[in-house]
Amino acid sequence: MSVLSGKHILLGVTGGIAAYKATFLVREFIKKGAEVKVVMTEAAKEFVTPLTLSTLSKNEVYSSFTNEEDNNAQWNNHVELALWADLFVIAPATANTLSKMANGTCDNILLACYLSAKCPVYFAPAMDLDMYKHPSTPQSFEKLATFGNIKIEAGYGELASGLVGQGRMAEPDEIAVFIENDISEKLPLKGKKVVLTAGPTYEAIDPVRFIGNHSSGKMGFAIAKVAASLGAQVTLISGPSHQQLEHSSVNVIRVTSAAQMYEQAHLFFNDCDIAILSAAVADYRPATVATQKIKKKEGEMTIKLEKTLDILASLGKIKQKQFLVGFALETQNEVENAKIKIKKKNLDLIVLNSLNDKGAGFAADTNKVTLIDADNKAYPFSVKPKEDVAHDILEHIIKTIYV
Repeated sequence: MSVLSGKHILLGVTGGIAAYKATFLVREFIKKGAEVKVVMTEAAKEFVTPLTLSTLSKNEVYSSFTNEEDNNAQWNNHVELALWADLFVIAPATANTLSKMANGTCDNILLACYLSAKCPVYFAPAMDLDMYKHPSTPQSFEKLATFGNIKIEAGYGELASGLVGQGRMAEPDEIAVFIENDISEKLPLKGKKVVLTAGPTYEAIDPVRFIGNHSSGKMGFAIAKVAASLGAQVTLISGPSHQQLEHSSVNVIRVTSAAQMYEQAHLFFNDCDIAILSAAVADYRPATVATQKIKKKEGEMTIKLEKTLDILASLGKIKQKQFLVGFALETQNEVENAKIKIKKKNLDLIVLNSLNDKGAGFAADTNKVTLIDADNKAYPFSVKPKEDVAHDILEHIIKTIYV
């Protein structure tokens, strides 16, 4: 999965011959899972039509502050466009536009979006050789760099004028890869290894029956997805769950029982940086497992149970550099019980949720948690979708150990 997947990309197209490449760039971004909106200068419309870019992006293209064909003169809100964007990519970026960007000139909607943008801004210069070599051009580059804008270097080759040299806009696939690599290198969990447990465990009674719980694994899978999007290499150890996750940075290991989860968690723990144990592991299992299906008989049936191995406590005993996170699902004395668990199991953080809270608990798409750290400081959150809860958990971890 590309780091561009799910991103909102505002593509700025300016008036140069390389504007035709914007059509291919739109397709590159969309193939990588991004949503694209296009803003262009009036001059750019001489080289590529808004209709073409609108058709490819499946969004309206903006080239002026009002819709020219609208009798009501509806305003195109450049501030909304700029704030919608996760990334603003200006390609091609002509010498004219680069100079205006560097000096704060605002005479078209593209530049208004640029001056309103709060997101990372990438620009891909495209101009002829003499323009590229003019002393004013590197000055624009240097000034834009001080603003935090990121240059995608122009290529060397034959130019529209017939000259040969630097000034060709980078190819669309090169631009997409450049942005992916730049984002990846800056991700807060880049190079970190995360071990996660998720879902329930099933403890066999006989070949067809088991002791289990209602955990769906949704919370653990959400954390795995977000951790991978933040740059981590994730090992996700999941009990029986219908949840699926396909991501190049997530290795999903399926297990059934608490013993199997214990084995896999210990196998990967020593080499990890962060361990988050969100699985609802069975506390007890049948002392003996029938080899054949137990037949129904008259009267009561008794099953002798024995304790399962405590995965979280066992990892707490051997942890060294790892940041260890546990989950506590409580129904009474929630905070007090969670604080006891932190000390008893040598945790760095516990994620507390209560079955008494509406929108929390098993199988739901939302959760309501309170994070409690090793100093017993509590950080309560409101009800949120589980992916947003995953962001809250991981952002707290990142601030605690990497900031």
